[in-house]
Amino acid sequence: MLSALGIALGIAALVAVTGVSASSKAHLLTRLDTLGSNLLTVSPGKGLDGTETTLPPEAEKMLSRIGPVQQVTAITMTDAKVYRTPYMPKDRDGGLQVVGARPNLLSALRGELQTGRWLDASSQKLPTVVLGHDAAEALGLSTPGTRVWIAEHWYAVIGILRPNELAPEIDRSVLMSWNNAVKDLKSNGTASTVYLRADPEKVSAVQNVAGATANPAAPQNAAVSRPSDLLKARYETVSGLNSLVIALASVALLVGGVGIANTMVVGVMERRGEIGLRRSLGARTGQIATQFLIEAAVLGAVGGIVGAMLGALGVFAYATWERWPLVIPPAILVTGPVVAMAVGVVAGLYPALRASRLAPTEALRSL
Repeated sequence: MLSALGIALGIAALVAVTGVSASSKAHLLTRLDTLGSNLLTVSPGKGLDGTETTLPPEAEKMLSRIGPVQQVTAITMTDAKVYRTPYMPKDRDGGLQVVGARPNLLSALRGELQTGRWLDASSQKLPTVVLGHDAAEALGLSTPGTRVWIAEHWYAVIGILRPNELAPEIDRSVLMSWNNAVKDLKSNGTASTVYLRADPEKVSAVQNVAGATANPAAPQNAAVSRPSDLLKARYETVSGLNSLVIALASVALLVGGVGIANTMVVGVMERRGEIGLRRSLGARTGQIATQFLIEAAVLGAVGGIVGAMLGALGVFAYATWERWPLVIPPAILVTGPVVAMAVGVVAGLYPALRASRLAPTEALRSL
């Protein structure tokens, strides 16, 4: 039972790692399909002397004239800090940023409101803000209707956003209307980040010309990126780590095989009397070897089946907890027990040959 358990744990680890990886990939691809992988960002880079640069005021309009571009929006940074109350210490701002946002920012980023409403025409000139998901948590707010303290004034919270995978900087932002950011918080009015939605078939072409279009005088000072590529790179990194875990699972299989081999060797030593009695009754060496090989194969098969079931159960529990789609490659459910049986056979080969070579007289002395 312990030998079969060793194999079961190895197979369970193999199935669990493969299933969790596949479920994570399916979740990521689903989110990419929902958010759209055709999002580009254009932001100011650094000059040759390492100083921060800015985009021209007309960058948004110029980018919107690129043929395949479907939608353009932007945010503008401010130096203001946000606090829950005016009595908070100045250094306890939580690293949150206050930005001005275009009215179409939410639709361009495929963002979703967790509660409340977005900045609309009626709130453009009012002291109102919408909180990113992480900003709301940092401020200890979960519902609109409350107020936050910004630049010595109260601002009403009218909405809270859900997390956004493609624009995580929005999650830690307090967003207000562009006009209020310029008028009340003295923003310079230039875009700190421009978001583009392009024709999915021509994203690479737009990416190649976006920098020169946003800043024709100094295209090297415009940084163009594709957030979906960052997510894919992250997934590839996770896949690399999963390969390491699969290697560890393989080591677990090897350890289980050694356990089976050890059990079988000890079994041969303790069952010499049984072997001698069978040999004296006419059992051939091949029959003795087959008996021990079958026992080893059964240990591997039982461990493999139990391990596959445990691994699948673990993937189901984890995917349910994370609210991911459940994906377990059928091949791994079949391959796991087969590999376990093969390990059992290989591990039991030497003990089986040793048992078959015992002379009947020598084996009977142990009775």
